[in-house]
Amino acid sequence: MEGIKVSFENEPYRDPDFIINHKAPFNAEPKPDVLVQSFITPTEKFYVRNHAPVPDICPTAYTLKIDGLVGQPLTLSLNDIKTKFEKVTITAHLQCAGNRRTAMSEYKKVKGVGWGIASLSNATWGGCRLRDVLLHAKIFSKESGANHAVFWGLDFGCPEDNGKPYGSSITVEKAMDIDGDVLLAYEMNGETINRDHGFPLRVVAPGIIGARSVKWLDKITISPHESESFFQRRDYKIFHNGVDWNNVEKYWDKTPSLQELSIQSAICVPAPNSALYLPFTITGYATSGGGRKIERVDVSLDGGETWDYAELLGEDKGVCTKYWGWTLFRYTITKLPQLEGKDSTKIKLVCRAWDLSSNTQPKDVKDIWNLRGVMNNCWHTVDVTILNQNKKSNL
Repeated sequence: MEGIKVSFENEPYRDPDFIINHKAPFNAEPKPDVLVQSFITPTEKFYVRNHAPVPDICPTAYTLKIDGLVGQPLTLSLNDIKTKFEKVTITAHLQCAGNRRTAMSEYKKVKGVGWGIASLSNATWGGCRLRDVLLHAKIFSKESGANHAVFWGLDFGCPEDNGKPYGSSITVEKAMDIDGDVLLAYEMNGETINRDHGFPLRVVAPGIIGARSVKWLDKITISPHESESFFQRRDYKIFHNGVDWNNVEKYWDKTPSLQELSIQSAICVPAPNSALYLPFTITGYATSGGGRKIERVDVSLDGGETWDYAELLGEDKGVCTKYWGWTLFRYTITKLPQLEGKDSTKIKLVCRAWDLSSNTQPKDVKDIWNLRGVMNNCWHTVDVTILNQNKKSNL
């Protein structure tokens, strides 16, 4: 970072109710109960994952460059992007690969921003298809080596990458899939996208980890190779549990970069260690990667010994359609036989999701622990105390 001045003096306004996990660069998540209040996350409540100061970009001076393995390199203005290409709107959630990292670190220490269960959110995105722009640039064939769409942002000052801007990449196969719905987005929830979320233009690559949806997009290079960025080559990878900081160097290049999200779910209400009266309702979210639909969410009141189905609250888009948005779920508990005759009883709530490919979540964090603390999707548990309503006056 020598010669590069990094300043956080011109950051945008943020919701004061955010749970701030890192101040500079800003990384924050909404409170879990707020997260699941609506299917579409309000923009001001949408989690924020930044790697450097937020750039302040003049929209009229902005240009997007397309180069590399294309027959017609392009320099497009924001107006070009809005007027020369069909506008598409999708509903999609974005999720940090480090979601639930704190819980993984509680089992065994990992390195990274300490996210809780809310480093994901769901929004509507408006923009043009990346596919259409690349076709306009006359992208070369895969046989010619066009394998990766490499993205660079305008957020200079990433300390992990010697002050370079943030960079990442996805496969050209994903970028060119008409059903892959990769957007160059300039709208979020029906309004101009704001600074924290990538103004004036960002990538939205649904179904894969949020790290690939580069914000403040500066350039797209079509390349035979994935991005050379630190965040593609030295981060966002999942190792077996025998890898530590003493031997990780020999594993970086032989371990693939994360792309599709794994199946995930978490209970957002009630909060851990709550004291509750019957009846009460469990509320949470479930997600999966690759556009796979959430088919069901199981809920247990006894630590996973017995299960029941939760009610799912999400989109019904029919058969053979990609599901990029999350699914919310709820389950109401009206009685507990073990509470009868007692002042209170402790129970362990658990959830696990299943998608249309019959993927489900592993039981224990110890089975998926990894050095970077990514993709923690073990069963989510919440311990609560249930108070006896009949003895309420005595408490």
